[in-house]
Amino acid sequence: MELTINRLCYQLIENHDNFQNTVLIGMQPRGVYLSEIIHARLQEITGNKEIEIGALDASFYRDDFRRRDTPIEVSGTTIDFLIENKKVILIDDVLFSGRTVRAAMDALMDFGRPSSVEYLVLIERRFSRELPVKADYVGQTIDSVVSERVDVQWIGEQGKVILTNIE
Repeated sequence: MELTINRLCYQLIENHDNFQNTVLIGMQPRGVYLSEIIHARLQEITGNKEIEIGALDASFYRDDFRRRDTPIEVSGTTIDFLIENKKVILIDDVLFSGRTVRAAMDALMDFGRPSSVEYLVLIERRFSRELPVKADYVGQTIDSVVSERVDVQWIGEQGKVILTNIE
């Protein structure tokens, strides 16, 4: 996992140089932890301690939040900087149907209009997309079917990917 995180960080550095006009935003709940790991690694590599990071909860922007049997568990949104005309990198652990990132982009617009939005995922699940969404930065691609679940579990900064059958 460390090699994958490093590769993603160097791809970000290649495209965003010193992160002068770029912010990182982790998508709640599991993308926040990944964004914190990437943020710390970017600071270590670049020496730039001013890279801005936030957390975004898009629960109420989801198209299915009223269709659940149980109430949604809401996490916090913490964006204490302006995103107007900035380059935003949305970070999540797994890209599955595309619905979560669609909701996150809707929620993000309540904080201003960024100059661009890029999407970074640790795991991209193929064969499950419901919306035309593609990540700009992908750690690993996994071929999985809808009846399988992909979980990323973290112990410190060490992560592992678990694929289980949910049928």
